[in-house]
Amino acid sequence: MTTAPLRPTRHRPAAPRADPHRWPDVAAPPGASWPVRAVTASVLGRALRRLPLRVRLADGATLGRGGPLVDVHDPKAFYARVGGRGLIGFGESYMAGEWDAPDLVGALTVLASHAADLVPAPLQRLRGVWAVRQPARQRNTPEGARDNISRHYDLSNDLFSLFLDETLTYSSAVFRGFPADRSLLAAAQHRKIDRLLDLADVREGTELLEIGTGWGELALRAAARGARVTSLTLSREQRELALRRAADAGLADRVRVDLCDYREARGTYDAVVSVEMVEAVGAEFWPDYFRTLDARLAPGGRAALQAITMPHDRMLAARDTHTWIQKYVFPGGLIPSTRAIEETVRDHTRLTVTARDAFGAHYAETLRLWRERFTERADDVAALGFDETFRRLWTFYLAYSEAGFRSGYLDVQQYLLTKEAPTP
Repeated sequence: MTTAPLRPTRHRPAAPRADPHRWPDVAAPPGASWPVRAVTASVLGRALRRLPLRVRLADGATLGRGGPLVDVHDPKAFYARVGGRGLIGFGESYMAGEWDAPDLVGALTVLASHAADLVPAPLQRLRGVWAVRQPARQRNTPEGARDNISRHYDLSNDLFSLFLDETLTYSSAVFRGFPADRSLLAAAQHRKIDRLLDLADVREGTELLEIGTGWGELALRAAARGARVTSLTLSREQRELALRRAADAGLADRVRVDLCDYREARGTYDAVVSVEMVEAVGAEFWPDYFRTLDARLAPGGRAALQAITMPHDRMLAARDTHTWIQKYVFPGGLIPSTRAIEETVRDHTRLTVTARDAFGAHYAETLRLWRERFTERADDVAALGFDETFRRLWTFYLAYSEAGFRSGYLDVQQYLLTKEAPTP
């Protein structure tokens, strides 16, 4: 008597048990029907078979042409989540431990490289029907923006200090070469800041407005040049630490940090600097943001911006869609395209885009260093009270972002905007 060979079974790692009160949509997959799961499996199967990935299902079956490994431990839950919530479900499935990848960045880079054609064209045209819509509560009205910013930046100063360098700079650095060494990250952040301050011509006596304080490193560096800095933030935790750092540096008389929405700013300034702030504004309010730059900048002044960007067609496709990153990391945010920025400046301000410089590869390296440090400090993150679901969320967020830059799906720009002085 002979028996058919059985597929080898693999031991599935214990999945994190998500707190149903803290993580209701992670704790249990949506109740997708068998037809929904079957259609999702069919659509994903066709897409994955042509990608340079190796997707291994729980029964040992594989999909893909070979490449970074993705282990799907619970296909039923995975297909239910993706079928019910699309890319939000894909991220939630990782948070729930239903799939893993030894090289998470590598796997996500493949997917990001094929983002435009993963979903079949007929389904893309029906995106308005099946995609989750932006929740009205996350609109970046003055009140909504305070809530949105607080949800991310007021998590814990101690959390951010675990994986950022000593400058506490939470934006792309500029390196001298790759691969970047972690010991050089602080110097690379100063290089980025100095480039922005040079673009804005910040020097002794400059009256500088900063929109988006972070933890204050740019304001401190500008004040050390002799500028007088007014910096705006909506994060109470960031403001408190930035003020303390200014006092410790002996620069409290040159650095003012206001808990203030950019729309509430008053006065005029010789220069304005804003680093990776426009992504948190939301498309609806981009005209307000750039009009504020115009209104606050004195004639003859210079504004230096650093902005993450994405291709214009992908931005339009995502503009009204609620994404995983918006649900769990940056509520209300939307990454603009270079075209959207330049058209908004042209149509709503008296400013001129004078220069633009892209350096996306530097952001990929910055994120790699943050991600590696976050992973190394997992026990310290847990000691701060952040559970395993949160740690998987942030691991996915950092890897997902790094993959976006490595694939070229995302880029980062430094802009110089100028405002002509009136003719005498």
